Amino acid sequence: MNTILRLPQVKRRTGLSKSSIYAFMANSDFPKSISLGERAIGWIEKDITDWIEQQITTSCSNVERSNPNG
Repeated sequence: MNTILRLPQVKRRTGLSKSSIYAFMANSDFPKSISLGERAIGWIEKDITDWIEQQITTSCSNVERSNPNG
């Protein structure tokens, strides 16, 4: 089942501000929102979860590369 997250939930899950979310979306660095109606949007929860996991993986890889003895 796909769960739709609204902006406040996405902000809490990611720790990002509204402007950061939209800037990342504009650069194709964040999952695209979906239309829920004329004036409502949301994000698919799995897309947000996958994005968070990718950020963790990337961050861990960068730490390991910068500290090969750690």
